[in-house]
Amino acid sequence: MSHRYAMLAAIAEGKSEIRHFSTAQDCRSTLDCLRNLGAKIETTRGVVRITGSGSAGLQRSRRELDAGNSGTTMRLLTGILSGQPFESKISGDLSLRRRPMKRVIEPLTQMGAEIRAQGGECAPLEIYGTKLRAIDYTLPFPSAQVKSAVLLAGLFADGVTSVTEAVRTRDHTEIALAEFGARIEQTSHTTRVHGIGSSGNNNMVSLEARTIEVPGDISSAVFFLAAALILPESNLLLQNVGLNPTRTAVLDVLTMMGAPISLVSVRSASGELIGDITVRHATLQGGVIEGESVAQLIDELPMLAALGPFTENGVEIRNAQELRVKESDRIAAVAQNLKHMGAQVEERPDGLRIAGRSAGKLRGADIEPHGDHRIAMAFAVAALGAQGPSVIRDSECAAVSYPEFFEVLDKLVER
Repeated sequence: MSHRYAMLAAIAEGKSEIRHFSTAQDCRSTLDCLRNLGAKIETTRGVVRITGSGSAGLQRSRRELDAGNSGTTMRLLTGILSGQPFESKISGDLSLRRRPMKRVIEPLTQMGAEIRAQGGECAPLEIYGTKLRAIDYTLPFPSAQVKSAVLLAGLFADGVTSVTEAVRTRDHTEIALAEFGARIEQTSHTTRVHGIGSSGNNNMVSLEARTIEVPGDISSAVFFLAAALILPESNLLLQNVGLNPTRTAVLDVLTMMGAPISLVSVRSASGELIGDITVRHATLQGGVIEGESVAQLIDELPMLAALGPFTENGVEIRNAQELRVKESDRIAAVAQNLKHMGAQVEERPDGLRIAGRSAGKLRGADIEPHGDHRIAMAFAVAALGAQGPSVIRDSECAAVSYPEFFEVLDKLVER
């Protein structure tokens, strides 16, 4: 959400204030890219102020844009850059340069952009922006990032751009676009965005600066929920967590497993639901995670998998082949590290089967996260319930999404 608000603020008219902006390295990568594109950005104690000059206000960067490890930065910003009247080049770290970008290149090329990629598939991307044409695009697989890239590009197209998805994915971009004043129309599976100043539009609009509050990230909160469920006598309250219905499937899954989770103080802010979550230690039954819900759980699946050995019946994950092309091959990484801890794991092309507690208690081990922040955090939590000490190699990679994670976890466990 911090990514999306920053990008929209940079192409809006006026000075936006984004409160509780994420401290993640990924989000800093977005701010750095926007600065290089001419956006005026001030940061003070979790508040980011961005002065935008409108949809034509971005300028050609003098240097290659660096998205770091952030696929969100690269894919969403490529959508915006495709509609600019200048050339751009964007790259990232080794992990990001291995991730598939053809999925955004194809629809943006249909809109008229020219994008050159390494091997036609990977970063660095050379983007030759132009005036775009509106398209009706159907996602070939669930991806909120691809959907968002097309919708953001649609702001610079002449006409109405639509994106249809068979499986509903997170809708933060749609909500943010509406908050900043874009003309958005939504049905259950299709989102339409009107180009800013497109011909034939009798209700031409421009994006306007906003004061926005960013809620806590539920994909980060899940690690603390899991820790509370694992450790006896735990009782935890997580405040101001985002409860967008396209993101709370993880709460449904944990509740189905037997987790005593409650939501309190639910309210709306900047178009998003926010609330507090309570959870306490409990015996989990486990279960099967598959089908359409997988798209809404994609970031939480490593933690849910690592909970498998602490459940009565184990955890099975199906239809999650997308995990193979995240920051790491998360299916392989989860299987490898659980086996190092003594768990019984069956690795499959599209998922995992992890045996429950009857297969034996986890033991401490050296954990290799393969540079993946979610693997590092998931196994730090699993290590809390293991016999003996564990070592998380390259633990600094957690800073990609949550620099304070280990500090906060340490304080919670001490209490």
